[in-house]
Amino acid sequence: MKKLTIISGKGGTGKTSLVGSFAALSWPECIIVDGDVDAANLSLITGPTLLEQHDFRASRNAVIDLEKCGNCGICRDLCRFEAINENYFVDPIACEGCDFCFYACPQDAVVMKERLSGQWFVSETPYGTLVHARLGIAEENSGKLVTTIRNKGQELAEAGGKEYLIIDGPPGIGCPVIASLSGVDAALVVTEPTVAGIHDLERVLAVCRHFGVLPAVCINRFDLGEAQSEIIEEYCRKENIVIAGKIPFDKVFVEAMVHGLPVVEYTKGPVVQKIEEIWENFSVMGK
Repeated sequence: MKKLTIISGKGGTGKTSLVGSFAALSWPECIIVDGDVDAANLSLITGPTLLEQHDFRASRNAVIDLEKCGNCGICRDLCRFEAINENYFVDPIACEGCDFCFYACPQDAVVMKERLSGQWFVSETPYGTLVHARLGIAEENSGKLVTTIRNKGQELAEAGGKEYLIIDGPPGIGCPVIASLSGVDAALVVTEPTVAGIHDLERVLAVCRHFGVLPAVCINRFDLGEAQSEIIEEYCRKENIVIAGKIPFDKVFVEAMVHGLPVVEYTKGPVVQKIEEIWENFSVMGK
């Protein structure tokens, strides 16, 4: 089984549209994972039918036992998040779960309780099984949630003897991105021909390099800034990074999304040929 992650330095580069198309092109030999748990949207173009739903608990809140509390005020004074009011009620939204009050309370009146941080799901789609998640509002630990669903996807792929595990990674370079890159064979970095796009591309490639992940680059909407596209290509040549392909601007991406379909399932033509070429180049990378 080959584990492949598609990431980008910023949102809106067309990463998820490519993942949906890759899933359609590799069906039935793939399991797909939507690792962008803060804003999961792969389901918009894959038409999932829910099979399983699980709670995700990774955060904790302080709760004060008023029968034990001596009203000394130490917890209130020490809480830098001002989460404890004058009645010793802990605001679950303001509380960061740092445990400071738990250790400082002389009466052992503070209890740290796990809270529901989100849900994760297993769904069936016309393009393979999809493992996806929804992180709760203002919740943290998204890296842990990405790891949870990535491991589940790998488990399903191994059990089903699948050829590919395709992960739609989150944008940026933070903890969720690192979690989506862990243990994969290769990463496709989707960028666009802008100054910000080049800057973010360099940061993402640095993360891939740090964790020993083999990268390739896809330039989406390359014809909207051909001078910047040439700069990206030159940079990749100097760094010995594979250019998996370039995709011209086309409204068909939006039209396919409106119809709830991957691009390769919605239409045929030059754009689809480019996507097929990118998948052919990228799918053979890695071990």
